[in-house]
Amino acid sequence: MKKALSFVFEIAKIVVIALAIVIPIRYFLFQPFFVKGESMQPNFENGDYLIIDEISYRFSAPQRGEVIVFKYPQNESQLFIKRIIGLPGERVEIKDNVIKITGKNGETIDLKEEAYLPLPIITVGNMDISLEDNQYFVLGDNRQASYDSRRFGVVNKGEIIGKVFLRAWPFASLGLFKTPDYAY
Repeated sequence: MKKALSFVFEIAKIVVIALAIVIPIRYFLFQPFFVKGESMQPNFENGDYLIIDEISYRFSAPQRGEVIVFKYPQNESQLFIKRIIGLPGERVEIKDNVIKITGKNGETIDLKEEAYLPLPIITVGNMDISLEDNQYFVLGDNRQASYDSRRFGVVNKGEIIGKVFLRAWPFASLGLFKTPDYAY
């Protein structure tokens, strides 16, 4: 009887220690996310299992090109995955398949996305939007099948859960996700 009780006590200790480690990591540092839909193809496929870094944005601001998971502005129970295109204080113009970004300093650039999107890149829409503090303009990589800032507007920083850190599934695509380097 004493052996059985000791065994149960040891199992209970292991469970408590495991929960004490896993729960803070899951709820405060990293979160799993399943990609649903085709809006991020060809970089992320339907069914991809991703690990989201929830802690980085507590120490640094989101950057252009990072793929983020955020609460959908019109229904916060839904989570979306998109790429950051426009940063706070910038002006984003979309016209004739060209994304033009005007920075706080007045410098204008045409966004070059050939490094992560296959040609031809078709970004339909005709819009001109100025972002306020803590606002981000996001687009899906599959521009023709993406429901993004062109439709629902900007994403506020408070709605951002985190950035894609790791693709864990499928195993053939296992690896850390790298943010593209925009050379202007």
